[in-house]
Amino acid sequence: TSDSFASLGEITAWASERGFSMRTIETGSFRLAAFVREPSVARGAMVVYIEGDGAPWPTPYHPPRDPTPNKPVSLALAAADPSPAVVYLGRPCQYLDADALRHCDSRYWIERRFASEVVAAYDVAVTRLKSSLRISRLRLVGYSGGGVIAALLAARRDDVDALVTVAAPLALSEWVTWHNASPLTGSLDPAELSENVRMPPSVHFVGGNDRTVPAPMVERFVRRKGGHVETVPDFDHDCCWVRDWASLLARVPVKENAK
Repeated sequence: TSDSFASLGEITAWASERGFSMRTIETGSFRLAAFVREPSVARGAMVVYIEGDGAPWPTPYHPPRDPTPNKPVSLALAAADPSPAVVYLGRPCQYLDADALRHCDSRYWIERRFASEVVAAYDVAVTRLKSSLRISRLRLVGYSGGGVIAALLAARRDDVDALVTVAAPLALSEWVTWHNASPLTGSLDPAELSENVRMPPSVHFVGGNDRTVPAPMVERFVRRKGGHVETVPDFDHDCCWVRDWASLLARVPVKENAK
């Protein structure tokens, strides 16, 4: 499991010890928190990790008041990645102070969490980060709902060398039905991307014991859009991605780029 934090200060200190500095990216629509580990020399691809949906719901009917994760799984995965240039991005409305959070529409951590304007904000953020690190290529990694964002982002960019998702509900409408949940009105569904959308080489990790995102939710997406499913026996939605991430990364084919 990943570390649990009580405050943004604790998260920032933990990330700083692992070479990440925090910055805020204003995209016009959203303020996204980023933790950036800059390379000493600009080479290879920038690996972008996108956080999951964040804080757990207190009950099935009550979303959290603040979606900031107390266990940021994608940040822990990013810290375990040995690549020189690694970026972590939070989700809309995460990591905000109380005043900013009051002005952030809760729909963006409920039904509109995968809306087109959300994906557009990541598009802006990633382009800006690439420019600041002077790197031309990307790899996108997303955990849980962050994997949905990563897939939607990969579909609209031409500079992504690889897409990696971890326990991500890539067939959203099927996933909503499976959980008997309210429809994610206004959200985009990766499994419904048009036929002419080309995806980069993709690896989709699924826990063999994951009841939150069972393998068929991912397999349906792969049948339509390609890629490769890696089912990891004995893992569930939370365990044990962070613990074994360095070795799991070895299963992802990497195209090395000199630039």
